[in-house]
Amino acid sequence: MTDPAHLSLDALNTALKAAGEDTRLRVLALLAEAELTVSDLTQILRQSQPRISRHLRLLVEAGLIERFREGAWAFFRFAERGASAELARALVARLDANDPTAVRDRERLAAVRQIRAAAAQDYFRAQAAHWDRIRKLHVADEAVETAIRDALAERPFRSLLDLGTGTGRILEMFGPDVERGLGIDLSLDMLLLARARIERAGLRHCSVRQGDIYDLAVPGNSFDVAIIHQVLHFLDDGARAIREASRVLAPGGRLLVVDFEPHDLEFLREEHAHRRLGFAPETVAQWMAAAGLDVTLRKSLPPEPGSDGKIAVSLWLGRDTRIQIANDVREVA
Repeated sequence: MTDPAHLSLDALNTALKAAGEDTRLRVLALLAEAELTVSDLTQILRQSQPRISRHLRLLVEAGLIERFREGAWAFFRFAERGASAELARALVARLDANDPTAVRDRERLAAVRQIRAAAAQDYFRAQAAHWDRIRKLHVADEAVETAIRDALAERPFRSLLDLGTGTGRILEMFGPDVERGLGIDLSLDMLLLARARIERAGLRHCSVRQGDIYDLAVPGNSFDVAIIHQVLHFLDDGARAIREASRVLAPGGRLLVVDFEPHDLEFLREEHAHRRLGFAPETVAQWMAAAGLDVTLRKSLPPEPGSDGKIAVSLWLGRDTRIQIANDVREVA
């Protein structure tokens, strides 16, 4: 088997030719800092859109970067896997951070990020009253986040998939402790918030992208942990979402679901698009078991006494059983 860190002569030649040009090397350095659009790069590099697009096409074809769509926009970032991706990182690592051109590019990148952050903040302010109203109805966020950390504290994990990432808070929580984090959301507005949050936190190894929770553009066996936090109640088919999340777990990986317990606040369905008014403990547990997961934890968080909260929150933790099955087979043998 060929070592994945090695490239054929033709592939290495193509990658080096793609990187071996002034503008394209500057593009690589910028994409090491953030996911960017053609428009972003045009502003930073002060070059025409057709020219930037041509440089990006060559880098994509060489496997050094990848392109993904988000509504009408196309974002570019370092390729996540493969020898070409390793080569791109190695080349950028050799660049002098104090090079005048690199410094100027980073200053312009900072300006682009400020524009993004301002747009995200405008959206957040517009939605703040709505979110505050819902937040007061259930267990405090701090208590839920503590329970999430406790549920996953059994062992460290290197990769995290946050499904329905929303504002990107879960990525921000675990980003410092993982090697790779990916947030998926269908809403472009939410992705705007999430991207601004992880950029502000300096989490270069985390990214967000638009995607369908029922049909993830993610290979199987990709993530150590997947989290579905306060998302199932918006969905028509929660069982299908759990099956798809379990598909992308690595052997022995874990899926954590956090959602409301059953309640009778009908206005959430009428005014805020909640499809389900909470879930009985056995419902999500059965969905996990049907997806081939071993349910190792179910915890209930009731509202604090004396608070305005009316909705309890549940956590379910399911574990992929493939490692355990392999161990059982070896013991029998």
